[in-house]
Amino acid sequence: LKEGLAILRSYDLNKQTPTQQLSTKILDYFMDIQARGEKFMYHDYPLNQMFGLQSEFPNFMTTLHPVNNALNARNYIKRLNKVGIKFDQTLEGLRIREEKGVIPPRFVIRRVLDEMTAFIKTPITDNSLYTVYAEKLAKLKLDKTRQQGLLADTEKSIGTVVYPAYQRLIDYFTTLEPKATDDDGLWKLPDGDACYAYQLRSNTTTEFTPQEVHEIGLSEVDRIETEMRGILKGLGLPTNKIAKTIQELSKDPRFLYPNTDEGRAEALAEYQRIIDHVNQNLDNLFDLRPAVGVKVERIPEFREKTSAGAYYMLPSMDGKRPGVFYANLRDMNEVVKFGMRTLAYHEAIPGHHFQLSIAQGLKGLPTFRRILPFTAYIEGWALYAEKLARENGFMEDTYSELGYLQSELFRSVRLVVDTGIHFKRWTRQQAIDYMIEHTGMPDASVVSEIERYIVMPGQACAYKLGEIKIVQLRQKALKTLGDSFNIKKFHNTVLKNGAMPLYLLEQEIDRYIQQELKHGETGAI
Repeated sequence: LKEGLAILRSYDLNKQTPTQQLSTKILDYFMDIQARGEKFMYHDYPLNQMFGLQSEFPNFMTTLHPVNNALNARNYIKRLNKVGIKFDQTLEGLRIREEKGVIPPRFVIRRVLDEMTAFIKTPITDNSLYTVYAEKLAKLKLDKTRQQGLLADTEKSIGTVVYPAYQRLIDYFTTLEPKATDDDGLWKLPDGDACYAYQLRSNTTTEFTPQEVHEIGLSEVDRIETEMRGILKGLGLPTNKIAKTIQELSKDPRFLYPNTDEGRAEALAEYQRIIDHVNQNLDNLFDLRPAVGVKVERIPEFREKTSAGAYYMLPSMDGKRPGVFYANLRDMNEVVKFGMRTLAYHEAIPGHHFQLSIAQGLKGLPTFRRILPFTAYIEGWALYAEKLARENGFMEDTYSELGYLQSELFRSVRLVVDTGIHFKRWTRQQAIDYMIEHTGMPDASVVSEIERYIVMPGQACAYKLGEIKIVQLRQKALKTLGDSFNIKKFHNTVLKNGAMPLYLLEQEIDRYIQQELKHGETGAI
């Protein structure tokens, strides 16, 4: 990596086109921030309740691995047979971390142990690795004897390779658990404070200190709660304890679907309707549009217990598989109707699906420009998309406006609790209590969120800081250009280059502003 960075810096910027210069600057930042993190390369928890080989492997096999022909079907089994090697490599990395004093908090170990134990307790022919494969295989035009042979090989691979690999990880974590503590922040690890400062910089692409991020969070929480009190007062609802009022509203039957499969189907259909409606009414805001569609699906049941409320999966690079907005439907009491619009706009259109699909389809740029994951830009855009939807009347009713503000409040609370855990040494319970007190989210959702921040330090701070920067840049353009400001051109400038560090985005917006000013002067002549 460092050798590649040195080679990149050996090229003369002055001999490059503006597009090449931007590519160089983006890649330089990305490689440089990775290189700076070398001393922290083991300061993470590769297996945790949010992600890791133990869940990503079955997710890949069941949702992404194609079984479209006999070759795919055989490759599926070949991959199953390599799981032992892959898991043992991961185990080696876990032991290195243990030697360095990097041991996950006790709750993380417990969550992972429960997840893996449940996975291998399932009879092989009831495991999703087998059942999903069998369903896909049944759709192929293979003779019955061949199908039975493939299924027999799959069953054997799961029993002799996959389950034993999981058992080795279970055995390791069982011996690791007594060595774990209930301290949750990065501060507990060797050089943990420096590691957290690095994680904040890496995730947010800013130079904010943990203290500054904490204070921004407190300020935003105060601002948003003031606006929410105004809306609640207008609805004739109590304003002294916002979280309690929101919690009561969230339990109101008129805002909930039945906690049944029928209720889940209704929610998925409503999410799709919301997305289709906004997609048909964005022509006054955007010139650029994704070439690939998006659909809504339930988060796979084996993952939903510890997953976030929703996430987005990119379309395939060839455009044959659409983007997917995955909604967590583990408990329909967590799916409150007045929060659905904001979530759909964030995950799908004009949020993640919009931005990421456009980036993936950009022509004439190096591949890395289409795929580099700058969280502050990507998640900042998704929050900006929520705001844009509200500004342009897509919330449709006052309760959905409240849902938007609850979401914005939630993102701001994240700044407070993430820095609280990893910088101010809050306990897991302190962070949970603060989030419940200020957001009114269901307790189970709050626990999942706080546990996410513990294993992904700094990541949740990128959202709000990214959105703040994009809004600031729009205000800057609007103030400078006045009546000649064009929202489509602004959005084109933000989207047409793919993800990048926020300081480079600001440079691009400044360049766009200067071009518009020059164009205006030329027009005047």
